[in-house]
Order: sequence, then structure tokens, then C-alpha cells
Amino acid sequence: MRHGLVLLCMLSMCTIGNLFSSHTVIAAEQPAYAKWGKLAVSETKEKYPNATVVDYLHVGRKQHANTTSETFKLWLKADKKEFGVFVTITFNTATEQIVDITFQETPR
Repeated sequence: MRHGLVLLCMLSMCTIGNLFSSHTVIAAEQPAYAKWGKLAVSETKEKYPNATVVDYLHVGRKQHANTTSETFKLWLKADKKEFGVFVTITFNTATEQIVDITFQETPR
């Protein structure tokens, strides 16, 4: 029993090692919000040029009649201060043309 378990562990390690070898290519599909997340980060960096984006979270998507809103929470660090910023990007659902971008700071 013990030898079988050791053999199983060794085979698992070899398989995992092969997954990450230089010859293996794993394609990852980007989520639908990735495009808007990049825009949220770049717009936040422009609005807060002295801050560094420390973390990023996709909060969610809301569908409206003709528009869609993607909301993100970014965590920023400027000097010794850290704070959050909710960024909401509203765009025309059919054309993906931006309608509005809003920023709301939060202490957490």
C-alpha cells in the first residue's frame, strides 16, 4: 500500500512537471471584462499619477436598456497612504462606445 502511494505521488509530480515544461503551451482565454479592466487601470493611473496600483478586482457587470456598466475596485498606494477607488465604465452595449467613466474613492 505504501509503495503504491509513493509511486502515485511520483507519477503525479512527473505529470505536473510536464505541464510546466518549456515545450508545453497552455492557452488561457481572457474574461469578457479584461478589455474594460485595462481601461480602468490606465484611466486610474492618469487620474492619480502619483499613486501605484497595488491590486485590482472586477466587481461586476450590470446590463441596462442600451448600455452596460463594468465596475472595478482598484487599490492604490501614494506615499504612505493606501485607498481604494471604484471605477465604473459605462458603454453602449451595441457599439462598445464609452458613455461615462466614474471614480469613487473608498478608505477600504
